[in-house]
Amino acid sequence: MALPPTQPQPIPEFTGNVLFYKQPEPLSREQHAKMGLRRVEKPFGFAANTNAVPLTVSEFPMAAMSYPIIFAGERRQPLAVMGIGAGQNLFIEADGGFQLGAYIPAYIRRYPFVLANDQARGQLVVCIDRGASILGEDYDVAFFDEKGEASEYTNNCIKFCNDFEAEGRRTEAFIALVKELDLFEIKQANFTPSNADGTRGQVQPIAEYFAISEPKLQALGAEKLKELTVNGALGQMYAHLISLTGWDRLIALAMGRQNAAPAAANIN
Repeated sequence: MALPPTQPQPIPEFTGNVLFYKQPEPLSREQHAKMGLRRVEKPFGFAANTNAVPLTVSEFPMAAMSYPIIFAGERRQPLAVMGIGAGQNLFIEADGGFQLGAYIPAYIRRYPFVLANDQARGQLVVCIDRGASILGEDYDVAFFDEKGEASEYTNNCIKFCNDFEAEGRRTEAFIALVKELDLFEIKQANFTPSNADGTRGQVQPIAEYFAISEPKLQALGAEKLKELTVNGALGQMYAHLISLTGWDRLIALAMGRQNAAPAAANIN
C-alpha cells in the first residue's frame, strides 16, 4: 500500500498569527459586549485541515509523546506534525473531537483568542476570531460582565495568550542557541510499503525538514553539554530527537484511516 505524496514535501513555515484565524479583530466592549463563547464538547474542527502546528520549546517533552517535532523554514519554526499530507490532521475526529490521550498544542488551545501586533501603537492587542463557529450572541460564557468589564473567562484567556507570547520568546532564544552551535541538519521522513508477496516495496519520501543533529550535539564536548544540561536546553533537544520516532506512528495512523475510508463508504 502506498502513501501519498511520492515526493518529499517541505513542511510550511508559519509567519504571524494567521493559522486558523479567518476574521481576527481586536476585542472591545463596544463591539463585543453582547458576544461570548458557546461551550462545545468537541470544538477542534477548526484544526482538522492543518497537518502541522507551531510549538513552543516548553511543550517539547509533552508533545514528543504524540507527534514528530520538526523545525521548518528560515526561522526554524518548531512544529508538531499531525498529518502526512497537506490538509490532513490525523488527530482531529470528524466530529471535532481530539484523539484521546494526544497532547493538544497551546497554539490550538488558545483559539479563538490571539495577540496581534498593533503597529500604529507599537504594542500587542487582544484579538478574537470573529469567524469562529463557537462565538456568537447565543453564548454560554460572556466576554464582558454587566459593568462592561472583562469577565473572568476573558481575563484567563488573555493571561494564557500572554504566557504563550512569553514562551514564544523563550523558543526564539532556544532556536538562536541551536543555530549558534550549528546543530541543524536537513532530514527526510520516508515510508517503505510492503508488497503483496511480503517483500519490501520502494522507499517513498514523505517530508523534508530541519532537525537537530545528534552526532553534532555529542561532539560539543563535556563542558558544553553540562552547560546545556544546566540551562535545560539539552533536555529539550533530546525530546525533539526522541519525538522523531513518531513518524512510524503517524504513518500507521494514516494507513489506518486510508484503509477505513472505503469500508466506511460501503456501510449501508
